[in-house]
Amino acid sequence: MNEEQIKRSGNPVFPGWYADPEARIFQDRYWIYPTYSAPYDEQTFFDAFYSTDLTEWTKVERILTMDDIAWARRALWAPSPIERSGKFYYYFAANDIQSDEELGGIGVAVADRPEGPYRDALGKPLIDRFHFGAQPIDPHVFLDDDGSAYLYYGGWGHCNVAKLTEDMVHLDTFEDGTTFKEITPDHYVEGPCMFKRNGIYYFMWAEGGWTGPDYSVAYAMSDSPIGPFKRVGKILQQDPAIATGAGHHGFLQIPGSDEWYIVYHRRPLNETDANHRVVCMDRMLFDEEGRIQPVQMTHEGVTARPLQRAEG
Repeated sequence: MNEEQIKRSGNPVFPGWYADPEARIFQDRYWIYPTYSAPYDEQTFFDAFYSTDLTEWTKVERILTMDDIAWARRALWAPSPIERSGKFYYYFAANDIQSDEELGGIGVAVADRPEGPYRDALGKPLIDRFHFGAQPIDPHVFLDDDGSAYLYYGGWGHCNVAKLTEDMVHLDTFEDGTTFKEITPDHYVEGPCMFKRNGIYYFMWAEGGWTGPDYSVAYAMSDSPIGPFKRVGKILQQDPAIATGAGHHGFLQIPGSDEWYIVYHRRPLNETDANHRVVCMDRMLFDEEGRIQPVQMTHEGVTARPLQRAEG
């Protein structure tokens, strides 16, 4: 097959203004769960997208809306889903609260299928207060090999981690009896992300301001899911030939392989509207010592990678 015949996703991978993508593999499909990028009062719903080969994406509209969340008033964003025991748990931020006196924070919804429909699991926020200075936004859920579930979150330059109970809709405590631990690395702003590779925990986050060209992604490595996390460096940032404002990302690992992809949003060149963000995907590579190499943003995106159906 020559270069012209190679099937590629292109970037953005699907049309529309979307941001803050979380990527997962559920039920033999790749899934991307983004924020609908619009002024806050228009961010009233979530869409999702699925694919079997990374290049052709199907949109599922309004898997969760503000009408489904009694306490939500404005600004739904930054979803993070996970599967456990046959159910799908979907963490999200709502209302952009500025103090403990306001209603909002991080919520959790649940569904029987990856595409929903999702329903609010608690009827109230899961986290609705500022702890260690962290605005309760940008949740990211991580399920470790031993079954422990961790929720990373935080804006305003602070990041916390909490443990989730086995039912995934309540907060657990750490061995020392605490509920929240601050794990903020240098230059952290928002958008935490965690994955594990070869026994190493990779903690990633967004730096810079989300409305500007300098939005970017940096990371740390640790032998523990709760750190400490010492900043290694920046791996995704603007490219004057491609796009600006590249940040707030998720990832995909091809099952049974060491093949990784970063899924992120960026702003087209010469775009001044802060909400004009699009979801893109490129390869994420590691060196021999396990460090993440700087990501090369592309217009071409990634080549087709059909997902093998699970046996049974």
